[in-house]
Amino acid sequence: MSKNNSTTNTSFLNDAGNRALIFQALLLGLVVFVGYYLFSNLQANLDKQGISTGFTFLNQPAGFPILLHLIEYTEANSYGRAFLVALINTFVISLLGIVLATIIGVLMGLARLSNNWLIARLATVYIETLRNIPLLLQMFFWYFAVLAALPGPRNSFILGDFMLNKRGIYSPEPLFQDGFGFVIFGFFVGVAASIALIIWAKKRQSQTGDWFPAYWASLGVIIATTFLALVFTGFPVEFNVPELGRFNIRGGMVLPPEFVAVLVALSTYTGAFIAEIVRAGILSVNWGQTEASRSLGLPDGLTQRLIVLPQALRVIIPPLTSQFLNLAKNSSLGAAIAYPELVAVVMGTTLNQTGQAIETIGLCMLVYGSLSLSISFFMNWYNKKMSLTER
Repeated sequence: MSKNNSTTNTSFLNDAGNRALIFQALLLGLVVFVGYYLFSNLQANLDKQGISTGFTFLNQPAGFPILLHLIEYTEANSYGRAFLVALINTFVISLLGIVLATIIGVLMGLARLSNNWLIARLATVYIETLRNIPLLLQMFFWYFAVLAALPGPRNSFILGDFMLNKRGIYSPEPLFQDGFGFVIFGFFVGVAASIALIIWAKKRQSQTGDWFPAYWASLGVIIATTFLALVFTGFPVEFNVPELGRFNIRGGMVLPPEFVAVLVALSTYTGAFIAEIVRAGILSVNWGQTEASRSLGLPDGLTQRLIVLPQALRVIIPPLTSQFLNLAKNSSLGAAIAYPELVAVVMGTTLNQTGQAIETIGLCMLVYGSLSLSISFFMNWYNKKMSLTER
């Protein structure tokens, strides 16, 4: 009887799956124990120093201004409102930075592979220079050396309705009137129609082999539906044009120099890394693919867009995801030049005024963690969509 029990226990432990479950349970127990110990120690120390915890401070008046806010905000608003403003600023700078960095990276990657000696060398100088200069130093350069050296408002550089001076970039501010919702509806109708057009063009090409310029046609559909909606609604939008006054500029909207410096530094710095990723992805495609397309008479532009780049994307997307994540996290460096993003507003001003270190740091960690996971989720989905599938 004892021999059978011994055999049963031995076979249970020899099973790799059972051992994995045991080790995972032990590891989970260790993590829970360490977390409980750290939390208890933290709570005891806070009670000893008389520091209260919780997020009730978010309802208290902030009492400080925020230079750039895309939603209504005043000093009388709460810390929670200030947190929302900083959150939006972080999302906006990250999204715009990703878009611009991708455009710059693709153009510079293609330029470095150009047969034109001058273009290829200029792209090489750009890539090697910006990759080897710290990002924070580049932000300081754009903010203190370039934008701060611009003239004052009275001597602004004027191009049409746009003005550029040391206080930022002034542009006309759109004022939406009644009926603009129909314009937005027309835009989304055009987007839906363009998606249907692209799907139809791909299905038609796979069945007949005939190529249709779906992307240019879809862009035309979006523009046409939006323009028709504007015409039928009587153009329900006006523009508040900036005007140069005696001492200041009145009207319009302004992009402050902090925003411009952070955006330019993030996009150009990350774009240099993306350029090398794009170059490596294109070089990974067998040269015979390009030679075959040329033998069929395809122009170089179509060869790159229809043959080389779709295959190169499978190599480009994974490291490109890392660069997008780095850009989103590097946006926190904007606090060094007073750009009102999450770290500057929450971990800077809010923490100093309230003393709620645990809560403010936790909020920032939660936001950046969620932002990074969202980018990773989207890029993993896109990578899976672009991967080779067996038929």
